[in-house]
Amino acid sequence: MKGVLTQVRSYERSVQLLMVNQFTINLGFYMLMPYLAAHLSGTLGLAGWLVGLVLGVRNFSQQGMFLVGGTLADRFGYKPLIVAGCVLRTAGFGTLALVDSLPALLAASAATGLAGALFNPAVRAYLAAAAGERRLEAFALFNVFYQAGILLGPLVGMVLTGVDFRVTCLVSAGIFALLSVVQIRALPAWEDGAPRADGAGRRTGVLSQWRGVLANRPFLLFSGAMIGSYVLSFQVYLALPLEVRRLGGEGRFGTAAVAALFAVSGLSTILGQTRVTRWCKARMPAGRALAWGLFTMGLAFLPLLVASALPVPAGGPGRWALAAVPPALCALLLAVGTMITYPFEMDTIVRLSGDRLVATHYGLYNTICGVGITLGNLLTGGALDASRAAGLPALPWLALPALGLACSAALYGLHRTGRLTRAGGLAAVPG
Repeated sequence: MKGVLTQVRSYERSVQLLMVNQFTINLGFYMLMPYLAAHLSGTLGLAGWLVGLVLGVRNFSQQGMFLVGGTLADRFGYKPLIVAGCVLRTAGFGTLALVDSLPALLAASAATGLAGALFNPAVRAYLAAAAGERRLEAFALFNVFYQAGILLGPLVGMVLTGVDFRVTCLVSAGIFALLSVVQIRALPAWEDGAPRADGAGRRTGVLSQWRGVLANRPFLLFSGAMIGSYVLSFQVYLALPLEVRRLGGEGRFGTAAVAALFAVSGLSTILGQTRVTRWCKARMPAGRALAWGLFTMGLAFLPLLVASALPVPAGGPGRWALAAVPPALCALLLAVGTMITYPFEMDTIVRLSGDRLVATHYGLYNTICGVGITLGNLLTGGALDASRAAGLPALPWLALPALGLACSAALYGLHRTGRLTRAGGLAAVPG
């Protein structure tokens, strides 16, 4: 970790601040969100479908508005959208602490989702511009801070929620309020020499802006191929916990084993991200690194495939080992695949944008991948149900590696044909 901090100090203040901000954003978000469903169903007594509605509104307002958030960032600058997102999330989380009516809960949930749609594309576009030629390494460091917030947030939230969930909401809201103030005062604005939109977004209409991005065929092909990485990595939250609980039960062991999955994923990234990025950069171009990353993520499910062919012990240490070890190995390999992929992925988006309308490209990319995650999770959930009903436990662990290999092949094809090294379609944007 000392080496990571040394690298961070080598960047200018705005880059350092963005990384610390992202850690704090994830800390505040993940200390609250894992416990929201229990609060809605337990403390407030909402029916299951209403809990799903409240959570779904948050997800939809974020995924559906990423393109709008990126567009606004390119039109009005990155800093205003980062600040606006933090202020809006302050209001959303604060409201969750104070209300119990369904309309107010839906409004607060929508506000927290919209906040993410406002600041996520702006943060990534700002970081890419501020880091300049060192943006690949900057995104590797960014992912370390990102994962550290995800790892620490639920632990802090568990302590606070043990007192009262409303305390968790208010502390989280306070964190975002503090972030808002810090960024207003310390994050450099355009007149201080810090990056902002390149001007294309301010000179053209929104529809022209979107048409130009949608005409960027290499970018769209890349976005489609990368959907698989998000579907696969999301299984740490879906398929792996379900498999652990199927074999290990819902008791204390199952809870501890699921927590271990997240710890393996987060800690491996914190400890290994910068080393993996440095190793890959020295040995392969971006396109090949992306293909290898997806290939690794596909192979991650092979331990579960092998385990599905083994007899399931009736109980005891043998069953516990079968429930915990293969999913933990899968989580580790998924983390390695993500470590390979993420910095090159973020860098490739900037390259394919031609350094124009970067935040809009990030916004559309997030929307495309968000839709892909939703569809992928529906299909994965269906495969898990079908495998149990048909007595074919290997079915999901065959389908997921196939997805990884298919997306890896698609990325390698884009690399071989040169589509990952040049932008396309942005000439259609006037101005």
